[in-house]
Amino acid sequence: MFKKSWIIAGVLCAGLAACGDTMGEQALVGGAAGVGAAAVTGGSAGTGALVGAAGNVAYCQANPGACR
Repeated sequence: MFKKSWIIAGVLCAGLAACGDTMGEQALVGGAAGVGAAAVTGGSAGTGALVGAAGNVAYCQANPGACR
């Protein structure tokens, strides 16, 4: 379980560190991070993609200078 937590944290941080310049890129990067986290945890890839995309777009839009 400890190893899985580190993998999840790494995937999520990588997704947030690479916001993307456009909203489409932000959704794509967040969706990929969400799918990766879902694969590691055994969750739904579709749900992971939706949550990751929405989360990354929301973060990047609220903090436009944080990822550049």
